[in-house]
Amino acid sequence: MGCLLSTAGEASPLRRAASIGEVAVFVPGFRIPESVDLSQPLGDCLSRGLLDRLSSLRTRMVTMAAQEARRFTKPRRITTTRHGSALSELLRALEDYLPVLLGLVKDGCQLRDKVPFVWINQEDDAEETAMTNAWYEVLSVLHLMAMLSLLQANRLLLPKISSEGYQLKISEENRRKSIDILLKAAGYLDCAIRHVLPQITPEHRKDLPLDLEEGVLRALCLQALGQCVDIQLGMAIDSPKATLAVKRRLACEMVNYWHQAQNNMAKLPSTDGWAKKHQLFIKWKYAEAKAAAYYYHGLILDEGNTEKSHGVAIAALQASEEYLKESKKACETFNSTPPTSRNPPLWGSMKYLSEKIPKDASSKIRINQDLYSEERTFKTAPSLPDFALALKPDDYQLPPLDPLWNKEDHHY
Repeated sequence: MGCLLSTAGEASPLRRAASIGEVAVFVPGFRIPESVDLSQPLGDCLSRGLLDRLSSLRTRMVTMAAQEARRFTKPRRITTTRHGSALSELLRALEDYLPVLLGLVKDGCQLRDKVPFVWINQEDDAEETAMTNAWYEVLSVLHLMAMLSLLQANRLLLPKISSEGYQLKISEENRRKSIDILLKAAGYLDCAIRHVLPQITPEHRKDLPLDLEEGVLRALCLQALGQCVDIQLGMAIDSPKATLAVKRRLACEMVNYWHQAQNNMAKLPSTDGWAKKHQLFIKWKYAEAKAAAYYYHGLILDEGNTEKSHGVAIAALQASEEYLKESKKACETFNSTPPTSRNPPLWGSMKYLSEKIPKDASSKIRINQDLYSEERTFKTAPSLPDFALALKPDDYQLPPLDPLWNKEDHHY
């Protein structure tokens, strides 16, 4: 199994994109498959029917992915469902391809290392990577399925414009759909980490592009879960039945997901471009999560009747305000880093918290400082509660083999 680097002229339009428009869910690794002639390496090994089936499904995937990449480089406010259906069709093409592709890696098959599969990278410095290993193709397909799901969630969470030109509120239905889609994305990535990466030897994993390194895959999985919890927190804020304790738990869980995501990205070599933007997105969302968690933790501590609890509450609320300021700076840095991006109008948890944190922090700090001397207030923020993480990725399993692999007499 080998690795091949492309020339600069073969770069994906995504790698050259100057701007990606509005971002609610960042999609950092939209890799594109390149055309491969399967007849030469597999012509003497597979029946004509199976070879044609494998070739046609891969060609369909290549064509549709290239079309989607061109759409991605022309960011605009989506006002129709056309783009959503295109994403669904590409996802379906990948789902159709997988059962046929998996025949190349089934037990006893000698075709695993016959085809040099080629994909254009997004985060890696090398513009494309070719590997003569069918598990690399499976890994790349699962990664693309996850990225398409993130892109679907992003489209659902961007405020739409009505025919009259008014901004429409993001519906609860779209929020719930986004949670389901993000959990699917996490499921694809979790499957890739647990069931596909182990099939590639540690020696050959060194040839994988940055986009497919285990740390990036884990960070993406945790990112999807963190954004699910952020949506849940926004829905809890809108619900009169949700208690402060529920909101604090969600915010603290969100901190945990983003913290783990940041740790995974920190293990990777420093780089520029899309990978750098990915790191900045996680840094931004991690700061937002801490602002939310310290805010709700501070409100709950302030419900105590002791001088100590009020002093700790002040420290928590001050930390919340500082993390909110940090998140705004991180957001600006993220958006200005090439390819540039824009924030959609505020919605969900941050629309509420960006107003409430400065207001409530200032008010409660002033009240408590009037009651207690400054010397008796706490200067260090308290530790956040550590809650067990409730959300898990969907339990995605690789599909069964296409029946053609069982019905035909092959010569491998």
